[in-house]
Amino acid sequence: MPSFDIVSKTEMAEVDNALAGVRREIEQRYDFKGSKCSVERAENDVTVLADDQPKLDTVHELLRVHMTRRKVDANFLDFEAKVERAAGDTVRHVVKIRQGIAQDLAKKIVKAIKDSKLKVQVAIQGDELRVTGKKRDDLQEAIAYVRGMKLEQPLQYVNFRD
Repeated sequence: MPSFDIVSKTEMAEVDNALAGVRREIEQRYDFKGSKCSVERAENDVTVLADDQPKLDTVHELLRVHMTRRKVDANFLDFEAKVERAAGDTVRHVVKIRQGIAQDLAKKIVKAIKDSKLKVQVAIQGDELRVTGKKRDDLQEAIAYVRGMKLEQPLQYVNFRD
């Protein structure tokens, strides 16, 4: 039976390249001269340190721009965490890099596909979804349907097998 996987994965090498570009721009820009702004990555977290809120907002914008330049969808970045005070008068913000499909989003996708009456079966396998069907056309309809859902997290459709 034909099948494919729905995943949400980020190329960490490209994320590192984008962060290097952000660091270079922070070093070169006039409005950052003499400031203590920095960007560091540990696992799936990007820690942004800035002097004040306006500079933090500027670094967030630089992150989005450089991610887009490196062909990484900026929607992989989760800016929902609370901004906290750091040493001195600086502010720190931990931005999460979304990896994998969260359980609630996976259930939402499965329910939507089942409600659409497509002739496919969807199974949650950890942080990805496996979609199987009898015909290739059914699978392509499922891909088109999920793309049309306008989800906040970018998804990839991989491992298509006949």
